[in-house]
Amino acid sequence: MNFIEEYLRIRKHSEQICEPLQTEDYVVQPIADVSPPKWHLGHTTWFFETFILKAFSLTYQEFNPDFNYVFNSYYESVGARVIRTDRGNLSRPSVNDVYQYRAYVDEAMTHLLSCPINEKLTELLLLGFNHEQQHQELLLTDIKYILGNNPLFPAYSTDWKDKTDELCGDEMIDIAEGIYEIGFNANGFCFDNELSRHKVYLNHFSISTSLVTNLEYLDFINTGGYQDFSYWHAEGWDWVKNNQINAPLYWNLVDGDWFNYTLNGFHKIDLNAPVTHMSYYEAYAYASWKGLRLPTEFEWEVAAQQFNWGTRWEWTESAYLPYPGFSKAPGAIGEYNGKFMVNQKVLRGASVATPQGHERVTYRNFFHPHLRWQFTGIRLAK
Repeated sequence: MNFIEEYLRIRKHSEQICEPLQTEDYVVQPIADVSPPKWHLGHTTWFFETFILKAFSLTYQEFNPDFNYVFNSYYESVGARVIRTDRGNLSRPSVNDVYQYRAYVDEAMTHLLSCPINEKLTELLLLGFNHEQQHQELLLTDIKYILGNNPLFPAYSTDWKDKTDELCGDEMIDIAEGIYEIGFNANGFCFDNELSRHKVYLNHFSISTSLVTNLEYLDFINTGGYQDFSYWHAEGWDWVKNNQINAPLYWNLVDGDWFNYTLNGFHKIDLNAPVTHMSYYEAYAYASWKGLRLPTEFEWEVAAQQFNWGTRWEWTESAYLPYPGFSKAPGAIGEYNGKFMVNQKVLRGASVATPQGHERVTYRNFFHPHLRWQFTGIRLAK
């Protein structure tokens, strides 16, 4: 791998995602879970500055000492930070300042990577690449939420095309009971939560080759799925009632027809497309309504070679927990995954927002059950 070329390619892609934006779009934070695009661009730059340049470049001069406070996300060991809910209050630094920051750090990184690098720096560099790719997905989903909650429903890009190449139908494939190995076991990068590879016993199960479509989910809506508590967890039912939920995120009923906001504007829902922007609560309720269930993350990983995946992040029935033998790395890097292993559900696969090459069959995404601003979907099992 040519590290300079890969570094510049990934960094450029973040800025390409933001090219359709107006300056005002960079600073909006409608809800706590959505960060302003400007913050993502600054935070990913701060990551390379903090964990690589400050540690490995003897001549590096910090761009702005205040940026550690502004762009630190959750690293307690790196110092104080702006709380997440206040990221939208950062009118300064300006968008132009952030792009200057990126250019400054990119120049310093290019200089550093032109010299021989050791194993430790290589590990941090690969983590930095994958960290920025994670934020590229968050950038796109956060931009969609920002624009999708604008009363004018402006399009992000009229050229945007969703991947809807999932096979339709009700075909289920059978997986025999037995002992299977789970977890990363290949050359290349993985996150620490994909380790260590271990054995699990699975009972016989069946899993759908296709994701649930908008048409199928519409049947759940039309038959009163959001009004019948019997399909929901108690916590999910409270969420439905307290938030007056009656459809997936971005769906709007207009003169008797369902429309939804997409990255290319406000349109009638595509009935054949995989349903998206689902909470775990909704995915579970739909599965219950169908008399089926969600797969566990282990079932999903074992079966994934036999179906198409990558269009939507797929909710599983698995809690986000450490694998046997998991240990956190020392220092700030150890805060990356381990401390979030509580009260969250695992999602498997990838989505239309996932950068090319960032997906893996062992990748473990994780979110709280009520969240649905990511491109999430439903695959059924029994």
